Amino acid sequence: MIEVVTNLVAWFADPINWQGPTGVPTRILEHIWYSVLAIVLAVAIAQPVGILIGHTGRGGALAINLSNAARAVPTFGVILLTFLVAGIGLVPVLVALVVLAVPSMITNTYAGFRAVDRDVRDSAEGMGMTGWQVVRRVEIPVAMPLIMAGVRISAVQIVATATFAAVVSLGGLGRYIIDGLAQQDLTQVLAGAILVAALSLLTELGLSRLQTAIVSDGLQEESQEASMEAKLEGTTG
Repeated sequence: MIEVVTNLVAWFADPINWQGPTGVPTRILEHIWYSVLAIVLAVAIAQPVGILIGHTGRGGALAINLSNAARAVPTFGVILLTFLVAGIGLVPVLVALVVLAVPSMITNTYAGFRAVDRDVRDSAEGMGMTGWQVVRRVEIPVAMPLIMAGVRISAVQIVATATFAAVVSLGGLGRYIIDGLAQQDLTQVLAGAILVAALSLLTELGLSRLQTAIVSDGLQEESQEASMEAKLEGTTG
């Protein structure tokens, strides 16, 4: 154990591992790039669906069930299947990461919208607001804690899973793990795992701070109390 720790300290202290196209800063930037692309695509797909079914209350059970089913799809299998269709490159990785991220986003957005008090919606409509105005001015602000929670959960999953990019010859922190396994270099594998864990933790902390900054404490507590009821409503139709 002492030898393993010593080798890890030496690996991180070696300037060679922090320079050039295979250095830690470059690999981190590659990993972040893949992750941000996947998060943006997942948000673009999941949020409109979650907002639509949450606002109308229609198709909620089907969407939630499909989302739950999608969680069982193995990420590595999606990468290989997409690789066979689209070939080598970033597309297989993005498809797999988006498939991984979308379910949590849809579920949380739907739950957040369904947790909005019906009287609040009725009052807004009674004031003459259109459907879109109700969504934008009432439902989204109230549902924001759960929307952000879904984005945060999905983002952490994406960052942790983006290591699979190395499987299709891309970069990122997964290179240390894949190359280390190929070379039977335990130190490199552990260093890559530590870097991925650290980046995932920073993602969680950063998005948690962002959520705290844009959502009031009272609204967060109210949304958390209502979220379970809304989710149960979605699964029972």
